[in-house]
Amino acid sequence: MPPRTALITGISGQDGSYLAERLVGEGWDVHGLVQTVDDRPWRPDGVSLHEGDLGDGDGLRRLVAAVGPEHVYNLGGITSVALSWREPERTARVTGLAALILLDAAWELQETSGHPVRFVQPSSAEIFGQPETAPQDERTPVAPVTPYGAAKAFAHHAVGVYRGRGLHASNAILYNHESPRRGEGFVTRKITMGAARVAAGDLAPLRMGNLDARRDWGWAPDYVDALVRMAAHEVAGDYVVATGTSHTVRDFVAAAFAAAGVPDWERHVVIDPAFYRPVDAAQLVGDAGRARSELGWATTKTFEEVVAAMVAADRARPGA
Repeated sequence: MPPRTALITGISGQDGSYLAERLVGEGWDVHGLVQTVDDRPWRPDGVSLHEGDLGDGDGLRRLVAAVGPEHVYNLGGITSVALSWREPERTARVTGLAALILLDAAWELQETSGHPVRFVQPSSAEIFGQPETAPQDERTPVAPVTPYGAAKAFAHHAVGVYRGRGLHASNAILYNHESPRRGEGFVTRKITMGAARVAAGDLAPLRMGNLDARRDWGWAPDYVDALVRMAAHEVAGDYVVATGTSHTVRDFVAAAFAAAGVPDWERHVVIDPAFYRPVDAAQLVGDAGRARSELGWATTKTFEEVVAAMVAADRARPGA
């Protein structure tokens, strides 16, 4: 029997790389969409890479038709809230509209080929905006307050539309999740690299914005496991994926400096208004009860273990 085929957009990112390794290890024929094959920060073994752009709708349709995947994981797009404020139109196009095009292409493939296609869309806690209740679950109203959240909300609703057309399409409402592969443009990597730098003797201050924002941080490979479980589950649906525990950015900074062996972290941090966001969701914490009960999903690392793993990796990097 030939291997099953999966298509992953965003394959060179944090989640995409973990997912690709997982599927290759399980014997899948994995294809990934990248902007440029050369100079990838992560070079997968056993993966076929295809150059393309999430802003090219016709190209996305051709790719789905050519690969003929049984599973599609749309992990690509702009993933930074801060960047979405600077590039709102591009965010809407590559994080929102591209999901709709891929859903339609997957549905068309299913209709013309006769074989079922399963689609997983990573949604985001940012679709909830400024929720009035905590924790949030699948019944929490969708009311985004950022361009990124609005684009993710569009994609989230599009999944429901195509599920209604008969496509096995699931939303993974992912809360913040981290790992040593987190991009350097994210505040969590900024913190862990800063702690590693100070531990190595560089005493230049770490410049931060709002330390009081609260987030629900988990371990990225656990969240990738949830995506695989959704694709394999008999019935498609929407699932919150979260730890159920929130921490402030201040907690993250303290944990990072503690893991680096640096006491009195306050001496090394400067609050800079330039790093404040125009609007910042204050309290995001998720209830993953449905994912636990229906998918058998569970977390494997504590908040402190996640932060420590990131700091250890940053301290071990050349030049750290």
